[in-house]
Amino acid sequence: MSFATIGFFVSKLWLPLGYLFLAIGAIGVVLPLLPTTPFVLLAAGCFSRSSPRLHAWLMNSELFGPILRDWEERKCICLKVKVFAISMTLGVGGGSILSFGPEGWPRYAGLALVLVGCAVIISLPLCRDNNKAPDQDPSTP
Repeated sequence: MSFATIGFFVSKLWLPLGYLFLAIGAIGVVLPLLPTTPFVLLAAGCFSRSSPRLHAWLMNSELFGPILRDWEERKCICLKVKVFAISMTLGVGGGSILSFGPEGWPRYAGLALVLVGCAVIISLPLCRDNNKAPDQDPSTP
């Protein structure tokens, strides 16, 4: 099989992957341990390679548009989004595990996953203001 043939098959995977990641993100809205934002970011990346129409739809969405634009244009998330994500992860995820998780190692494993999720959120670059990239000094024009 040639590289062109392999490239053709790979290019056809982006659209179904985008739908899959968007569906998982939608499920994550109601399931406490399944995050929404990373899957929506993945869906946006897949749609940018396969469907300009679906990519534009996500980018112009009232719910996800501002977050996706910050990530796509400046590779950062705003403080409000970061605080909300950590609060929901700890509150809903941690609360669910502590309230309903089985005793012993499953509870500890669930709490470890919640902490890993929080660490990932904390590690994302923070948008300092509305006009500058995260690594720029806000005092410089």
